[in-house]
Amino acid sequence: MEPQTYSISGSDLVALMEAVLAKNGTFRFTASGSSMAPFIQTGDMVTISSLHKGRVGLGTVVAFKHPVGGHLVIHRVVGVAHGTFLIKGDNTPHRSDGWIPSGCLIGRVLEITRNGRRVWLGLGVERYLIAFFSRWQWLIPLRGALAALRRR
Repeated sequence: MEPQTYSISGSDLVALMEAVLAKNGTFRFTASGSSMAPFIQTGDMVTISSLHKGRVGLGTVVAFKHPVGGHLVIHRVVGVAHGTFLIKGDNTPHRSDGWIPSGCLIGRVLEITRNGRRVWLGLGVERYLIAFFSRWQWLIPLRGALAALRRR
């Protein structure tokens, strides 16, 4: 039997995710948007776990409630200082989400599934390098250069 799919508003999604993770459950939802491409793409199934199930640090992909507007964002930690996290989408060329207080973090990305297959790239040790390149706006140009080399 296929699991049922529901569509809910952003604020309801945040509240539901917080409630599930507060009970140490995991929360799965279908991603939309391009800010984390190619590591997370529209249609990917993203599994979020509570912050208690692992350390949040450089390169961790986190779910957080944006301090302005309260909407859900899934982006990568590209800097850590004094209990705050500099968070940025991998596919956002210039703008970061800013320094986000730890109290805004909801959970961390545990797993990404695309077309029924688990996606590993971006969640392993390479996350440190991705965070470094993303923070200094080198990730998008690097991806373009690698794509050009592959086409040759």
